[in-house]
Amino acid sequence: MPRSLYSHDAATGHFSFSELVQPLKKILFRIPKLESRGYRPLKMTFEQQLNALIYFHLEEHTSGRHLVQVLQEEDFARSMIAPPDGIHKSSFFEAVNTRGLQQLTYVFNQLYAHARTTLPHQYAELGELVSIDGSLIDAVFSMHWADYRDGAKKAKAHLGFDLNRSIPSKIFLTDGKTGERPFVKKILKKDQTGVMDRGYQCHDNFDQWQAQGKHFICRITATSTITCLRTNTLVPDSIVFYDAIVLLGMPRVNQTKKEVRVIKYRIHSKDYWIATDRFDLTAEQIAEIYRLRWNIETFFAWWKQHLTVYHLIARSKYGFMVQILAGLITYLLLAIYCRTKFNENVSIKRVRELQIKIKNEMPFLFQQTMQHNLIDNKFDDLSAKT
Repeated sequence: MPRSLYSHDAATGHFSFSELVQPLKKILFRIPKLESRGYRPLKMTFEQQLNALIYFHLEEHTSGRHLVQVLQEEDFARSMIAPPDGIHKSSFFEAVNTRGLQQLTYVFNQLYAHARTTLPHQYAELGELVSIDGSLIDAVFSMHWADYRDGAKKAKAHLGFDLNRSIPSKIFLTDGKTGERPFVKKILKKDQTGVMDRGYQCHDNFDQWQAQGKHFICRITATSTITCLRTNTLVPDSIVFYDAIVLLGMPRVNQTKKEVRVIKYRIHSKDYWIATDRFDLTAEQIAEIYRLRWNIETFFAWWKQHLTVYHLIARSKYGFMVQILAGLITYLLLAIYCRTKFNENVSIKRVRELQIKIKNEMPFLFQQTMQHNLIDNKFDDLSAKT
């Protein structure tokens, strides 16, 4: 990545794109090095690849070809993001489809850790809350790995979403037919509370999670078999009309071995049945936590609409994961940027504002970069002569 994107000198230190990617400075210093797989040197370093992908998501380019054209023809992108010798279409797509996944995973994990310390910890009294869900992403017929059903290809993103900070925390990618339940153990850590919809109801898993010290708040079907052991006192005029410690499931068939708490509440004439092992919270707090689960749905919709998830730049599973990770990294950078600069959550207003600032700064930044290059060239010539 061009050195000036991370420097804070007079020429580039206060430009908007440089501000956006500033949290990557320390991360990239520690990143596993990307090596060439053959004798040919890399046409694009990992830093350049990452910056190009961030620019792709931020500027909502419509395809990989669109991005490559911008890297070749737009003054800002050509001088600040593309490799010094430029980038050809074949080199760009070869890089996206074969290189950088290990490094992107490292960047995502480190950037999430940084965001945890930057963003406010909401709902601290409720513990560490992780909403877990899967979301289908449209694929094309040539993406043979993305099986879904006859006549349709879809990939599925299995996401852990940090509800306390409103940011993604874990991501796994599979074909569209893959079940979602097995990914809970990969996403949820000890002492965290997974917040899940009915598709994750599994009585064996409820027992296993409790044994592992992992908590859950999971909506269950209204037809679930319940063996009531004891009831809890209800609060008058509450939305909650049932609160009990139970065993879930049919005896000797699929009944839980460990006790589970079930609450039932009603909102706008609709009843919700929630199973949990959070015995320390009030029933109303549990209902509130499940309401927060919808934040992951809001994130999925925003992410797909505004960070070009559906404009595919790769069709291999490897390249598709590269694109998905780069999009999540862009979102984390936006979350840190909006909180640091405006003390706000990510919004399309602030994203558009950032896009406009970058475009307005392009002519001056390009001019400053050319002057810097001229000075560097003169210095190199002088050094060579002496």
